Amino acid sequence: MTLDQKQAIALFRYSVIAPLETGSFDPGKSKNDFFRDAAGKTYIDPEGNSRKISFHTIKKWHRYYRRDGFEGLMPQSRSDEGESRALDQDRKEQIRYLLDKYPRITAAETYRQLLSSGSIDIGEVSLSTIERFVRLVRKEDPAPQGKEMHRYERSHINEVWYGDTCFGPYLSAPEGKKRVYFMALIDDASRFIVAADVFFNDNYENLMSLIRSAVLKHGVPHLFSFDNGPSYRNQQMELLAARIGSSVHYCEPFTPTSKSKIERWFLTMRLQYLATLDMNRFDSIDALRRDFDAYVLRYNQTVHSSLNGSSPQERFFMEPEKIRRLSEFDAAHSFMLEIERRVSADGVVSIDSKEYEVHYRYAKQRIRIRYSPDFSETYVVEPSGELTSIDMRPLNKKDNSLIKREKVRLSDTEGGIS
Repeated sequence: MTLDQKQAIALFRYSVIAPLETGSFDPGKSKNDFFRDAAGKTYIDPEGNSRKISFHTIKKWHRYYRRDGFEGLMPQSRSDEGESRALDQDRKEQIRYLLDKYPRITAAETYRQLLSSGSIDIGEVSLSTIERFVRLVRKEDPAPQGKEMHRYERSHINEVWYGDTCFGPYLSAPEGKKRVYFMALIDDASRFIVAADVFFNDNYENLMSLIRSAVLKHGVPHLFSFDNGPSYRNQQMELLAARIGSSVHYCEPFTPTSKSKIERWFLTMRLQYLATLDMNRFDSIDALRRDFDAYVLRYNQTVHSSLNGSSPQERFFMEPEKIRRLSEFDAAHSFMLEIERRVSADGVVSIDSKEYEVHYRYAKQRIRIRYSPDFSETYVVEPSGELTSIDMRPLNKKDNSLIKREKVRLSDTEGGIS
């Protein structure tokens, strides 16, 4: 099992216990009440399959997270990993996927699909074994359940932050005109804009810098709520939420009311700010950023119609006890990117189509790198979860060609072997 697969499983396990860890579960109920409630729900696992989880399994995951943090939720390698098992969990999930995607598929065709995909080898699993499991799955045949939706508002600050991106106009830059993107995070209970900024790119790196600014100033939210855009829905975001003790929720497609507060704010921003914005006044994105910051400050300090005579800023700071700060270590190490790469024989890795040199001791190894977006801090994530600092510098073939290498000598005698 690869590290990516282990992390995906750990993120799934964390999503199950997250309400208890982030404090969003009913405080009037006990932990065992939470475990029982959670065991009664149906979850979508990393393979996209619906499943239920037992009371004792959820309780065990909670204990592991409290003892070892996020790393404690990652599955440990089996002592018999790689050995043949007739129908392990992986194969069962593949069969469930085929039956769900092709409801009329036969057991024999399911068997052929597993053979053709390389999931099983001839003689390793019998057709009768597949037939028995297919019959068992079809007996379960859970009926689909509809989802009821209601408008709601959180009682306290930092329970939910909504985030989104708004397309902006074009700004003249040294390399030509470029579109700008406005990103913002809004607190549900107070309507307070905890962070907003303007960028040339709508990507995860910029989202992470926005979240870092908001968290360091205003604490950690229990839940982030985003749409399904690639800047927001990715493993990096889920890892970040797990590291800081938060959780992330993605709105279902075609349900705009799920994040209506942030969409309404962007509508207000377009009418009040963008509608009268003269882009010719700005000679750089920093100048535009200062102007946008001033608008956000005015909004935060203006009385809001839904806040009983208070401004978003006043409402947010009415509950200072709800502001949970990060430790210095977490603040320094949580807001980093993480990626797995194989190091070439000459000590080079490729990240975002750029090549970087690392120490030769990592040559021919697959390593997980955690790094700041500007590469000022770079670490290797060891199998134990510890971070080892490494030096990564852009590959420069011309400079490398000028490096004087030590000449290998077979003897101190110039004329030959002594």
